[in-house]
Amino acid sequence: MTAFADRLIEAVRAKGAPFCAGLDPMPEQIPKLFGETGSIAALQGFCAAIIPLAARYAAVLKPQLGFFEPYGAEGFGAALESVAQAQNAGLVVLLDAKRGDIGSTAEGYARACLGPKPGFDADCVTINPYLGRDSIEPFLKLAERNAKGVAVLVRTSNPGARDLQDLVVDGAPLWRRTAEMIAPLAERLRGASGWSGLMAVAGATWPQEARALREALPHALFLVPGYGAQGAGAADAVAGFIKGAGGKLEGGVVSSSRAVLYPRGAAEARTLADWRAAIESAMAASARELAAACAG
Repeated sequence: MTAFADRLIEAVRAKGAPFCAGLDPMPEQIPKLFGETGSIAALQGFCAAIIPLAARYAAVLKPQLGFFEPYGAEGFGAALESVAQAQNAGLVVLLDAKRGDIGSTAEGYARACLGPKPGFDADCVTINPYLGRDSIEPFLKLAERNAKGVAVLVRTSNPGARDLQDLVVDGAPLWRRTAEMIAPLAERLRGASGWSGLMAVAGATWPQEARALREALPHALFLVPGYGAQGAGAADAVAGFIKGAGGKLEGGVVSSSRAVLYPRGAAEARTLADWRAAIESAMAASARELAAACAG
């Protein structure tokens, strides 16, 4: 099996940009073109329409499970369908579930997110390392066996990240200590490309920290949220990347959700054709901007 890190970096190179399209189906933002607000039909129709558009420009799709779960069993089913549809469309799927627990509970979460049906069989999943190294291990073991990835929250993009992640532990902030904790683990998911599928979440809103994280995690791919609607620009988003093939910056993917899912033109669209054009324009612009940032 091809290592997850190799699949991801190959997909990024093929698309020419480290663009990860977030799939955050917010009920109140889904156009009425797809059905009644808050209905499962609107959710399913919206996701099914977004995925082929994302496949044209993005290397990765990142479904946010928190927007599916409020719909109950039907929402969970819609998330499963979206993951399968995205993979069939050639997208790498990074399930944004932010799981974090220990022992058999963590093993269950790992099987649910990364395991085959009835699990999601996603390519990668986000996890919270707050419970320590033993909370990472079940995900890491399954990822090793099945060529999957694990994205660890290290330096998140939200303003409240400072509340805990900036606390000083033995002379360094907690986010730095978290990076140091997972650094030796990253070797276990390292692919032929040299990159590791033990990813680090490194918010685009903290470019200086991203550069420091690259020093601590030289081989880890980064998942970079915070670009677009949260205010970070493309140059900040790739601050933790390094020169790779062809002299371009590489080292992960940059996620954009609201900016590409709910642009103004899409909200004002009266037909599905107009809506698709607005979404495609937003995704194309993000891909171009990130490609330009990586070209230097």
